[in-house]
Amino acid sequence: MIKVRDIIAMLDAEVLSGEDKLDEEVKSVGASDMISDMLALSKPGMIILTGYTYPQVIRTALVTDLLGLIVVRGKSIAPETIAYARANNFLLLRTRGYLYSSCGKIYASGLRGSDDGKS
Repeated sequence: MIKVRDIIAMLDAEVLSGEDKLDEEVKSVGASDMISDMLALSKPGMIILTGYTYPQVIRTALVTDLLGLIVVRGKSIAPETIAYARANNFLLLRTRGYLYSSCGKIYASGLRGSDDGKS
């Protein structure tokens, strides 16, 4: 079982909101910069890595019941995005790592995406 705090350590991530979710179990992980993919592919308990930083990404995550989002590449995040995440107690993390290497670290830890085993 991998918890949010394990992923934070693995990616040297910064917690921007949702501090009370650090002991939650992460069930799967995905990566996307497209809102439509997030809507179609997300599952409860999932964390998505993304480079998308606008408030719409938090709105999307909330309607899909995602556990949280990790913004990659150390990108600047619009203050309104962080404020919206905080107002909704939504887990929002940021890492300096790039999308590919961050996903690789998580995958190497044993955590899989929701598509694992599908053809």
